[in-house]
Amino acid sequence: MPAFELADRLVIGVASSALFDLRESDAVFREQGEEAYRAYQEEHLDDTLRPGTAFAFLRRLLSLNDLSEPDDPLVEVIMLSRNDPDTGLRVMRSIQTHGLPISRAIFRQGRSPYPFMTALNMSLFLSADERDVREAVAAGLPAGHVLGSAYADDPADPDLRIAFDFDGVLAGDAAERVYQSGGLAEFRAHEARNAATPHDPGPLRDFLAGVNRIQRREEERRVSHPGYDRRVHVSIVTARNAPAHERAVRSLKEWGVRVDDAFFLGGIDKGAVMKVLNPHIFFDDQVAHLESTSRTTPSVHIPFGKINETAP
Repeated sequence: MPAFELADRLVIGVASSALFDLRESDAVFREQGEEAYRAYQEEHLDDTLRPGTAFAFLRRLLSLNDLSEPDDPLVEVIMLSRNDPDTGLRVMRSIQTHGLPISRAIFRQGRSPYPFMTALNMSLFLSADERDVREAVAAGLPAGHVLGSAYADDPADPDLRIAFDFDGVLAGDAAERVYQSGGLAEFRAHEARNAATPHDPGPLRDFLAGVNRIQRREEERRVSHPGYDRRVHVSIVTARNAPAHERAVRSLKEWGVRVDDAFFLGGIDKGAVMKVLNPHIFFDDQVAHLESTSRTTPSVHIPFGKINETAP
């Protein structure tokens, strides 16, 4: 069998805790220990797990493989789990029952799986295990801690809507450090002075680049099939406003990536915007913002940069 190459694909790693609702089995593990947990998973082996926070996002992302040949998918999702192979059986059966095209998995028997991200060309790892996510980000890897409940998915809606904060997510946190040390006025002045200087890329720039590759494939499909409607829609939703907006726009262009929509909110509550935008996932580096958005939107905390060094 020829080797399956990952280099030109959008590869996402997902923990079972992000893909499925594991509250019941996790409670058994915490309250009764590992052996009781094993027995519980064996007893419930054929009970399909309910969708979790990242389920709708990943299902829709994988559906975009219909833009490519079956043996050459654009998107690959790989399970990265702290379970061992035995307790992971329920997860893999649930994946199959839900009809998700996820066939590759790594089970680490209680050990962190994120060290394999680079070997598997992953541009994102999603988990509900905050410790794993923080360790991955500290190691320079693009990882996010999922928050909130599962998305009330509408099977009649074919679109995939992805929303990003800018600083500390798509960009580095240099500007955020200026804000933290000098306040809002200094931040705005600094960004205006440096409007023509692109920011350093942040942890999810490469993930956005991968999403953009899929969008380009959609444009090719639209040209060859005029009735095709684009499904992928990308937004940035940021607390920046004028004059700090210009450097963000210029940075995206310099990095060779693009978004469809931009919301420069200048401190307006992001949660209110999310209710209307209705993304399938939103990435932000600040827990304070996500406390609002996660009430209605599958949200992901990217614990990157200075502001997260002392966060709980």
